[in-house]
Amino acid sequence: MVADPRPLAAVLVSAAAIALIVASHRRPNLRESWSVLAALAKFGLVASMLPGVMSGTVYTWSLYESTGIRFLEGIDFALRADPLGIFFALLASFLWIFTSFYATGYMRGLDEHAQTRFFAAFAASLSTAVGIAFAANLVTIFVFYELLSLVTYPLVAHNEDGEARIAGRKYLAYTFFGGGVFLLAGTVMVYWLTGLVGEPTLAFEAGGMEALAAAAGAEPVYAQAAFFLLIAGFGVKAALMPLHSWLADAMVAPTPVSGLLHAVAVVKSGAFGIARVILEVYGPGLIHDLPLSVPGIGEVGLNIPVALVAAFTLTAASIIAMRKDHLKRRLAYSTTAQLSYIVLGLSMLHPYAVVGALFHIPAHAFAKLALFFCAGAIHVETHTDYISEMAGIGKRMPLTMAAFTVGAAGMAGLPPLAGFVSKFYMLLGAGDVAGSYWLFAGALLLSAVLNIGYLWPVVYTAFFESEDRHDAKPLLEFPRGGLIQSYAGEEGVAADGGERPDGGEPTDRADGDADRADDEAYEYAVDRYPSDADVPGRSGGERVSSVDHHGDHDDHLTGGPPADAWPRRSPLSESTWLMLAPIVVIATGAIVLGVIPDYAVFLELATRIVEGVFGMPFEELTDVPFDELLTEVNER
Repeated sequence: MVADPRPLAAVLVSAAAIALIVASHRRPNLRESWSVLAALAKFGLVASMLPGVMSGTVYTWSLYESTGIRFLEGIDFALRADPLGIFFALLASFLWIFTSFYATGYMRGLDEHAQTRFFAAFAASLSTAVGIAFAANLVTIFVFYELLSLVTYPLVAHNEDGEARIAGRKYLAYTFFGGGVFLLAGTVMVYWLTGLVGEPTLAFEAGGMEALAAAAGAEPVYAQAAFFLLIAGFGVKAALMPLHSWLADAMVAPTPVSGLLHAVAVVKSGAFGIARVILEVYGPGLIHDLPLSVPGIGEVGLNIPVALVAAFTLTAASIIAMRKDHLKRRLAYSTTAQLSYIVLGLSMLHPYAVVGALFHIPAHAFAKLALFFCAGAIHVETHTDYISEMAGIGKRMPLTMAAFTVGAAGMAGLPPLAGFVSKFYMLLGAGDVAGSYWLFAGALLLSAVLNIGYLWPVVYTAFFESEDRHDAKPLLEFPRGGLIQSYAGEEGVAADGGERPDGGEPTDRADGDADRADDEAYEYAVDRYPSDADVPGRSGGERVSSVDHHGDHDDHLTGGPPADAWPRRSPLSESTWLMLAPIVVIATGAIVLGVIPDYAVFLELATRIVEGVFGMPFEELTDVPFDELLTEVNER
């Protein structure tokens, strides 16, 4: 280990930018420039440590060594840039650069209020996210984990209306109070357990804490309880069911915030924390050798209940996503499912599965950020948020919807996207455990099919349907997934040849006065009853017109195509470069990670992390039977 101030500097650079952003509130160009400069500086600091970390160096900074201040015996506020920390910090700092540009275009495009507060909270969020990445022990990660909830609250409640305030309170209740209490309780128990066999410690160790492994033999029940408390604490932000409902409600936030929440900082901090617990607090060996006794089944490893919850979450969330007509809510449930891929891969403990889980962190980040960027561009340019109103929108926003297609393919795990690489490794790990993980392999394959089921209809609607002949979900024409009656044509005859339920005259779909989701003349199975149909402007059959922040806007302000159909635009004129450039870069990144994974630093980092945990070169790990490998790790 090498003492170095750069881990601290990487945390503080965006914290320092907060003061500059606030001081520049009367000069928007300067204010946004501070955000971009802070993002570049943060990425530069993190990247400067990458070569050393790849060669085996660990950079550390300790409050005790710097000031002599220590919380309790064995507890130090310390930062450490190790392979797992660099992995998360590099991803977050790199994506923040492009999110800063995108957020500028988005906030200006809608003439949003409180932009100074928005960018200041954004900088604070990335500061705490990198703090989580470089935390050297459970106390340090707890401090930054709770701070992340606090500084992202203004972003979730940005709109300051009743819905935003409710979502913000729910977000704090789940992540700050609920997740924080679980995490603190688990941390206290680990501190007590390690103190039973010597000096108490909470420092992360590759392969698991030796002191905790020694204490678990004497107090197995308390060690098991601490494990599940830690998993629950991080699982709140990772949106494991039933701790997930805050995530969809947080979609009231501006779309750059949704991208931050779902692709970079908040939810990934939960998945990252679970990785720390499994790989560097307990370790695969102790998790496997500290079994639970289940009546009627026998003994199972601590990893199996976590894997079962993850498998259920990724399947159930995918099914729920298929019913969501609101694009951002569909993407929210997609995130819930995709994060469970990471947790499932980690909890399978197999080296291949762990590599796949770790690589899925950047794979999902690039693809999901591209999807949210596209959703935000659609909202800014056309005020359209509902998939049922996007028929033919591909000609209005061809580049945006092409990038959306790339992101959708990445989520489904189709080659040559990065999602294929990560899910392939996880399937290899599941298949290598002598058939024991067949249920988990089946969940991975089923979810991949469901991903296509809820994302492909968006692409199909945008590119292959016209405004006057449109079905909300062409792949699934049944009460849980499709349109019961297509849009009515002339003389009350539906476009698909069926009769309208009321037999009456067709409604003018361009007047914006009727809410088709609640209109009996257009009876949708999609969101016929679910919660996201009951939002301001979409209940009681009334629509509230969006405010035209652009002045003479050429699109239908209430969402959907204007009366004379979508205007055809070229890729370079569909939006501003501040939004289009980040969309193109992030979508391209999702392709690059999949096409040349061997040259992508994240895959190499993932293999280094696994080598450190299991204590041998990655090429040799597959030569050792799985059970023997876990036993060797525990003995080591």
